[in-house]
Amino acid sequence: MKTMAAVLYEAGKRFDVREVDVAPPRAGEVLVRMAAGGVCHSDLHVMTGHLSAPLPAILGHEGAGVVAEVGAGVTSVRPGDHVIPLWRVSCGECEHCTGGRPALCAAGLEIRRTGRLLDGTSRFSADGQELKHFNGVSTFSAYSVIPERSVLKIPDDLPLDRAALLGCGVITGVGAVFNCARVRPGSSVAVVGTGGVGLNVVQGAALAGAERIIAIDLLDRKLEFARQFGATHTVNASAGDPVAAVRELTGGRGVDYAFEVVGLPKTMRQAYDCLAKRGLAVIVGVAPVTAEIPVPVMSLVFEERAIAGSIYGSSRPRHDIPKLIDLYRAGKLKLDELLTRSYPFAEINEAYDALERGEVARSVVIF
Repeated sequence: MKTMAAVLYEAGKRFDVREVDVAPPRAGEVLVRMAAGGVCHSDLHVMTGHLSAPLPAILGHEGAGVVAEVGAGVTSVRPGDHVIPLWRVSCGECEHCTGGRPALCAAGLEIRRTGRLLDGTSRFSADGQELKHFNGVSTFSAYSVIPERSVLKIPDDLPLDRAALLGCGVITGVGAVFNCARVRPGSSVAVVGTGGVGLNVVQGAALAGAERIIAIDLLDRKLEFARQFGATHTVNASAGDPVAAVRELTGGRGVDYAFEVVGLPKTMRQAYDCLAKRGLAVIVGVAPVTAEIPVPVMSLVFEERAIAGSIYGSSRPRHDIPKLIDLYRAGKLKLDELLTRSYPFAEINEAYDALERGEVARSVVIF
């Protein structure tokens, strides 16, 4: 069948929004009619060449839609079900899956590396040329074939544009707080970078009961967003040393937890430098594969500081997303406030321009 999709042909370019071919789902696969696709910085990293991915590809990893067709053997969903794509496929059987860290499963790494589905082939093509899948979900296509393992059924009454946000930005940010850092009530937190994921770190820290939440960014409008999501203090890093500002706000002590959500070695080091004794820095931002962070061994050892990485919020999506939905319905998780702008799918490049300018908390494209 024919479908409209956003194709990235080479790094450094914008999307080519065009008609492509999508083959029917095979055994163990699901055809999803997308309703909304989240405009996330991870896709922008691929567009700019900051992150590598097999190209040409149909990007998009955050979204929500409705099952249109299922392949042989699919039992967990059926046509008409509302679903969220899970961009890190997992086998369910390896040590990481059974140990509660499915994002570390080798199946997800392989599908990310090849740009093809689990059987080693693609369902997308255009003008006879194979188009790659992105993270096995390719949510920037009006119709996308996805492994059954990578779709999660959600309630039919949950607005699909809000549901789309849960699949990456929300679970990554809130999950880093609860699953990786395990932020304690009454503690202090610094969040370096208050884009879509950073705002969810902020609201995750607020949900966890942090007493002091310091948001750090270069743009005042993004810091204002952070206050709306629970930041008690804000620091504009363009006005001076953010580490010194955090020290001043904490009486010289530093914070118990610092989260880096930018993806730069410089800001990762800043997060580490903000820590109090026994503090934990959680790196959420994605940097180029060659990036490294130098840290002083004396403070690492004698102050017992620690650094941890967190992918996909260190989460169990099938367990955690339903809980996030419950928090939203209880009025405790801010999804309505997070979705600051919606674009017609044809304007996806304009949506990414606005993301780069820092104009939105989170936006989606609507099919």
